[in-house]
Amino acid sequence: MVRNGCDWVSFKMKVPHASHMGGVWELQIRTVRNVLASLLEHHGGQLDGESLRTFMVEAEATVNCRPLTVNSMNSWQSLEPLTPNHLLTMKSKVVMPPPGDFQRADLYLRKRWRRAQHLANEFWSRWKREFLQSLQSRYKCAPTRRNLQVDDIVIVKDDNMPRNRWKLARVQETYPDGDGLVRKVKVAVAAGSLDDKGIPTIPPVSLERPVQRLILLLPKEQVADREIPSEEPY
Repeated sequence: MVRNGCDWVSFKMKVPHASHMGGVWELQIRTVRNVLASLLEHHGGQLDGESLRTFMVEAEATVNCRPLTVNSMNSWQSLEPLTPNHLLTMKSKVVMPPPGDFQRADLYLRKRWRRAQHLANEFWSRWKREFLQSLQSRYKCAPTRRNLQVDDIVIVKDDNMPRNRWKLARVQETYPDGDGLVRKVKVAVAAGSLDDKGIPTIPPVSLERPVQRLILLLPKEQVADREIPSEEPY
C-alpha cells in the first residue's frame, strides 16, 4: 500500500437511528432481507435449527461472493476480482456448492442437507436478480442510455453459472447499428482456470453477446483511473 501511495483510511461509526446515512449497505441489506423473508415465510416450517443455520451460512457466502473491485481486469494474467469472501477467509479459491440437482421436492425429504441446498439455490437465483438490477440506473422517461464502449467492464448474465460465481468481462469490440446504438458487442471473458495463487493459466475467451445480457459495472474512464501499473510486462 505504501508503494502504491495509498493513505490510511479512518473509519467512523454511523450515528444511531440514522439508517439513511448508510444507503450503500442498507440497500444491500434490504435485498437480502426481502429474499430471506419470502423464502422463510413459505418454507421455514421445513427447517430445523441445524438446517436453518446451514441455509443462513450459505446465504452469507452468496452475498459475500459479489465482486468489489475490477482493478485487476487490466490483464488476463492478473488476479481474480476481489470479493468480501477473500477478506473474510484470506483465501482466493472459491468453494463450490455440493454437486447434485436439488429440486423443490427435496423440501419434503428426510435429508436435511438437501433442503438447505435447495433453498440456498433459490436464494442465489432471487438475490442475484435483485443485485444486478440495483447496478442498473432506472429512469422514469427512459432516456437514451450510454452505449457500451471498448474497455468497459461488464457482468455477463448467465443462468447456467453455478452458485456464488460471477462472470466478469471486458468489452473488446462494439457493433453500432444504423441509428448509432450499440446492441451487440464482443467481450473477453476469463476462462476461470486459476493456479494456486489465483492467477489465470489460459487466455480469456472472446464471445459475442447482446447488450441486454450485460450489466455495466465500470466504464472505461474509471478503469483507466483505477488501473495500477504492473512492474512486469504482460
